Amino acid sequence: MQLMPLPNRVISCGRLSLDLSQPHVMGILNVTPDSFSDGGLHNSKDAAVARALQMVAEGASVIDVGGESTRPGASVVEVEEEIHRVIPVVQALAQHDVIISIDTSQPEVIRAAVAAGAHIWNDVRALTRPHALETAAELNIPIIIMHMRGEPTTMNNLDQYQDVTEDVIAELQQRVDDALEAGVKPEHIMIDPGFGFAKNAQQNLRLLKEFWKLNRMGYPILSALSRKRFIGEALGGADAVERAVGSVAAHLLSIQQGACMVRAHDVKAMSDAIKVWQAMQSA
Repeated sequence: MQLMPLPNRVISCGRLSLDLSQPHVMGILNVTPDSFSDGGLHNSKDAAVARALQMVAEGASVIDVGGESTRPGASVVEVEEEIHRVIPVVQALAQHDVIISIDTSQPEVIRAAVAAGAHIWNDVRALTRPHALETAAELNIPIIIMHMRGEPTTMNNLDQYQDVTEDVIAELQQRVDDALEAGVKPEHIMIDPGFGFAKNAQQNLRLLKEFWKLNRMGYPILSALSRKRFIGEALGGADAVERAVGSVAAHLLSIQQGACMVRAHDVKAMSDAIKVWQAMQSA
């Protein structure tokens, strides 16, 4: 495994900015009843905002607010319901100095969220929904483009790859090219290989082992594998809430190979691990 330098890039997020020359933690805030690990825990606005501010205090640079579960088999949420879940939380968080990411695939949701104060669009469907590409270009904000095949209801049947890492890179590159052609600025693009989406346990581990190859694309990389099923399988069948240490270890392996941001449930543990890694790097 080779140590990869992080990109020397600062992303503008409204009046705030994100220096990607150092690794960051994106704290997960699911305002959903059915997310695989924390569904139902932060459904009220007050509970969600309190959890978000707690994660910021624990070291999160970005809060990723999601109103639709994308766990395997999850059903689609209507746009109006997703907006109802997300926007009050965004409006409240916008009163604080925190960078807000929105985990959605719906152009209507991201438009409403940006109007309410959000900064980053995190799209697991890689801008494939109708009018998503045009919306991304028009909003002129940072975009995270993730690799997935199919939908949460079908993706587990679409894990056939010749070479999982090379295939993921090729398919991500096509989505990036489509975004650029639509007018999205290259400096606004981040990529995510999509751990757990249309990939089985061995494919996820192979992708983690070869994570450094994603640097060939030349874009900042998000690693989002927190509490994923393959972590539990590697730990001998651990439940989601028992996967914190395994997730931190895997995220550190991503950072060592070039990830500039990790999306985590266990923010304090992840932030502490990054501090130790940074101390080691500067020793």
